[in-house]
Amino acid sequence: MDKALLVYNPFSGDRGIANKLDYILERFQQKDILLQPYRIMEGCGKNISDLLTEGSYKFVISSGGDGTLNFICNIIMKNNLSVPMGIIPAGTCNDFASILNIPTSVEECVDIILKGRTVDVDVGVVDDRIYFLSSCAGGVFVDVSFSTDGELKKNLGALAYYLKALTEMASMKPFRVTIETEEEIFEDDILLFCILNGNQAGGFHNLMDAVYDDGLMDIVIIKDCRKIELPAIFYKVINNELQNDKNVVTIRTNRCTIKSSKEIVLSIDGEKGPTLPVEVKFINKALKVFAA
Repeated sequence: MDKALLVYNPFSGDRGIANKLDYILERFQQKDILLQPYRIMEGCGKNISDLLTEGSYKFVISSGGDGTLNFICNIIMKNNLSVPMGIIPAGTCNDFASILNIPTSVEECVDIILKGRTVDVDVGVVDDRIYFLSSCAGGVFVDVSFSTDGELKKNLGALAYYLKALTEMASMKPFRVTIETEEEIFEDDILLFCILNGNQAGGFHNLMDAVYDDGLMDIVIIKDCRKIELPAIFYKVINNELQNDKNVVTIRTNRCTIKSSKEIVLSIDGEKGPTLPVEVKFINKALKVFAA
């Protein structure tokens, strides 16, 4: 009988994944796969690393939001493991699952994993030590995912992020940034930047024609502008028309350095990250993920 590890975050999204555990275990047991559940808790990273590095698990499943996927991705990458990852999205936005067209239905996710088809996806890395799957961002609004009240996210879902962002509009301030790639140097006053590995971030779909397996990052930069212009920019975000706005700059590259005179805290896959300056690189097709 094959063995697999299910790492789940009981506090993600509507916190309903725990109620589906018996169904999930039964489905895999029917296919002669012993699925061991592991509940995420503080300080559990080493235990999960030890379990995966001992080599007895055929694959690992991550159930939670983008932060949970990031957590497992970092364990796999830092230990140089070749174990494939399955995804059962249970978070608020589930950006990376959406990039891969993975449904939110537990039943359908289990079907995908049991079929065994995997795709090779790019992985971003900050300063050669922090890996990410969907996004790395800095500036206004990017802290809403890790500063929004948990109960609000549970009750309102992605809408909680947008409401939180609205409260920050009055106090938003631009900052000077320098983004240097092998091909160009961008320097200007901006409101935010977002490095994408695919076409979704923060619950916004179809942001760009970005793909997850080309070895390239897509950087979206919103320059300093009047507050009255922001609604039009966000409208273009929703309708995939970012390239048609004078206040938006896009860069496609495989590595960059980002500097600022201000202490800008990054959001990495929706979780609080380090401050600028940083170096960001993309590793082409570094991780195997079950997908339809």
